[in-house]
Parts: sequence; structure tokens; C-alpha cells
Amino acid sequence: MFVFSLFKIKTLKWDESEKDFFYFLKLIPENSNVLDLGANIGIMTYHLSKRVGKGNVFAFEPIPWNAKTLRKVIKYHHLENVKLQEVALGNNSEPLRMVVPIVNGVKKQGLSHVISPDITEFNEGTIFQVEQLTLDTLMNEFPDSISAIKIDVENFEYPVFKGAEKLINRYRPFIYCELWDNQNRYNCFDFFKSNNYDIMVVSNQNLVTFVPSLHLTQNFIFIPKNSYHA
Repeated sequence: MFVFSLFKIKTLKWDESEKDFFYFLKLIPENSNVLDLGANIGIMTYHLSKRVGKGNVFAFEPIPWNAKTLRKVIKYHHLENVKLQEVALGNNSEPLRMVVPIVNGVKKQGLSHVISPDITEFNEGTIFQVEQLTLDTLMNEFPDSISAIKIDVENFEYPVFKGAEKLINRYRPFIYCELWDNQNRYNCFDFFKSNNYDIMVVSNQNLVTFVPSLHLTQNFIFIPKNSYHA
């Protein structure tokens, strides 16, 4: 996984499916603090680290296999501004069961997810029990401001946001989020609408308001109302 991570880090900017992520990176002020929720094996963590410079990246990854690779990436690339947190995030402090799917004998670490009745795919694999915390309970451990959040937690985004509502309203960060077209997506939309955020997508290299009939995407950028001007 370590070698794969190094390869993806080097080639990510040429991946057409990741153009939205690199647009999001440009929105992040240099030398600011960001959260990487679902850091996995460190591919996007690396790019966040380089963007924030003297700021910090608080990277959350609860799966031991993934965290081990992420630690190697941090050491190899001398990412001294990355702070690894080996816990899961949600809306309470109860332990969670997570799975690393195994498909045809191959570990799919990128599809690691919380075992939940709402998640019906890729549930066969190696099971881990992990600690769960909320971002709101960790808020005092972060610096005085969080400018952005990248989150990719495979259909567990809504519980994470519910457990981070105080933090989100205190710091009003930009949020980059991959959401499948299911109930979790619509719960997240309702959450951000109620907290005075705009639901945006990248279209033709511009940030525009999401229109379901026009934009077929899984990548969303949530922006506090009246905080962004093209």
C-alpha cells in the first residue's frame, strides 16, 4: 500500500476525477489549519500538507492498516505539519465496527467503512473495532481556527457532520465532500442548508451552485453563505 500511495501522490494531479479536489485546494488559505477526515493512506493528506505550509493538517484514520501506511508517508515526505489521529469520527462516543473490504482476494482499503444498516455494499472483509469520537468534543485540541475540511468516509458523512455542528458553526470552514446519490447525501444537504451553507460544485473550472438536473457529480464543496465570490 505504501508504494501505491507514493505513486498516487505523484500522479494525482493528472487524474481527471480529482480536478475538483485540486480546485478545493486553491480555496484553502496558506498557513491555515485543516482537517482530513478519512485520510486513508495519505494521498490527499500529502497535498493538503503542501498547501497549508506552516499550518497544520489533522488527519483522522482509524483503520490500523491504513494508518500504518499513512505514518510511512508522513515520515518519507517529512510532513511535519501532519498530526495523525487514529480514531473514527461520528456523532457519539460508542465504539464502531469497520470493515476493509476484500474483493477477489484483494484488500480495497479505499472502500474501508463503518458497518451500518445503511451501507449494504462491500461488507465482506476484515473487521476492526475502533474508537469513535465527535469533532465537537475534540474542538479545544485544535488551533484557534479551522479553514477547511476534506471528508471521505464512505457514506458515514452525516453522522460525522452531526457530531461536528458546533465546530462547523464556530469556524465556518470550506468543506470538500464526496457523497453518493443516496439518503446520506440528502441528509448532508439538509444539514448544511440549516447551517447557512451553500451547496456548490465545480463546473467548467468555476464554482457554481449545485443544480441536480445539470450536475452529475459526487464531489461537493460546501461554502458558508456570502463568503465566496468568483
